[in-house]
Amino acid sequence: MTFDKHLLRTVLFSVGVVALVIGIYQTVFYNDLARNYWLFMVSMTCWMPLLYWRQQERLAEKIAEQEAKLAKQARAKTPAKSAKKRR
Repeated sequence: MTFDKHLLRTVLFSVGVVALVIGIYQTVFYNDLARNYWLFMVSMTCWMPLLYWRQQERLAEKIAEQEAKLAKQARAKTPAKSAKKRR
């Protein structure tokens, strides 16, 4: 069985959203932020890996784009071989 990273992302995002919504509701209902601080921290703890993974993906895409650009420039610099035979 393989590990599905997309499922983990979905679960972390869902738990983060639910914790945030419950935290906001409890804060408004009881008018006490300190009592519900832990809910906001659970939400942020769920979102931090998501933000980190997204940043790493953007960095990898940028590096791949730069490598492709360099490879294209290297191909353009090498002269194409002529189809005609030299005599």
